[in-house]
Amino acid sequence: MMIDRTQLPADSLVLVTAANGLVASHVVDQLLAAGYRVRGTVRNTQKNAWMTSLFGARYGSDRFGLVEVPDMSAPNIWEACVRGVAGIVHMFGAADVYTQNYEQAAASEMKVHTALLEAARREPSVKTFVFTSSIWAAWTPDASKKSLVEEQTWNDTAVEMARNGHSAAPQLNYFAQYMSLKTVLEQQVWDYVRREKLPFAFNTILLGTVIGRTLQPRELGMPSTAGMVKWAYDGVNVEILGLMQPQWCVDTCDAAMLYVAALTTPGMDGERLFACGARYSWSKVVQILGQLFPDKDLPSVPDHGWDQTEVPSQRSGELLQSVKGARWTSLEESVKAGSECF
Repeated sequence: MMIDRTQLPADSLVLVTAANGLVASHVVDQLLAAGYRVRGTVRNTQKNAWMTSLFGARYGSDRFGLVEVPDMSAPNIWEACVRGVAGIVHMFGAADVYTQNYEQAAASEMKVHTALLEAARREPSVKTFVFTSSIWAAWTPDASKKSLVEEQTWNDTAVEMARNGHSAAPQLNYFAQYMSLKTVLEQQVWDYVRREKLPFAFNTILLGTVIGRTLQPRELGMPSTAGMVKWAYDGVNVEILGLMQPQWCVDTCDAAMLYVAALTTPGMDGERLFACGARYSWSKVVQILGQLFPDKDLPSVPDHGWDQTEVPSQRSGELLQSVKGARWTSLEESVKAGSECF
C-alpha cells in the first residue's frame, strides 16, 4: 500500500469503533496491512475472538487488540479506548432502515458521537478523526431525475418527506426516515466539530451501498448491504430490493482503503468524501448473477432504469488511487467477489 505517512506515522495506534462490521473489519485489515496498530471496539469480545485469531495470524499477536464496549452511551466509556491513539475511524452508526422517528433516533445517537469526540479532544495523541456517514445524507435516489450532488449538498428532500409523511413516490417514503437520520446526524456532527474547534483533523466518508466480499464469511456471514446480493441470489426480500432505486455503490475493499487514505493523507481536514465507485440497480445485480450462475433460478426484480446523478467522487477516486494504485472496482467485480463468499 502506497502511503505518505507524514500525517500518521507508521506503527501509530488507530482506534476503529464497531470493528466487527462489514466495512469496519476490512478497515482494520487494511490499516494493519499498511503498518499501523489497531484497537477495535466491539460489544462482546468473546463473540468476536475470531478477529484476534485472524489478525494475529496475519500480522502478529501485538498488532491488534479488542476492547469491549457493551454500551456506547455509558459515562466515560471512551476514555480508555482513545488513550494513546493517533487516529480514530468511527464506524458505528444506525443501520436500521426501518427507523420510524429520525429526530428521536438522531438525538440518541448524537450522544454517542459527541462523547467520543470529547474523549478524543482530551487525548493529546489524537491527530485525525474519520466519521462514517451515508450517501443518503446528500441525496434521495430517483432514477427518473437528473441531479447534481456537490460536496456540501444535503438531503433536504428526505427530511421534508419525513416531516410531511408523504411523497409522490411511495418507494421513496419507505426510506425517508432513515435518510433523514443520516442527513441530520452528519449535519449535527459537523456543526459540533466546527463550533467546538476540535484540535484534530476531521473528515467524513459518505458510503454508497456497499457490495463485495466479506472479510471472514464463516464468522460474519453476509452482513449489511453486501447480504442483499445473497437476497437476490436466494430470491428472498425481493420486495425490498424492488423498492430501492438505482443509485451508487462502493466495493467493500475500496471503501476500507478510502478510510485509510482519509486517515493518513497529509493536510486532509474538513472534507466530505463520497465513496461512490459505480452505479448499480438490483435488476442489474440479478443480471450479473445470472451470468455467474447460468443454471440458477433467479428472481425477477423491477427495472427502474439507471441512475442519472452526478456525485463529487473524483477526490475520493484520487485518494483511493494513492493507496490502492488503481481506481474503483467495477460493479461486476464486486458482485462476483460477494457471491464467492456464499
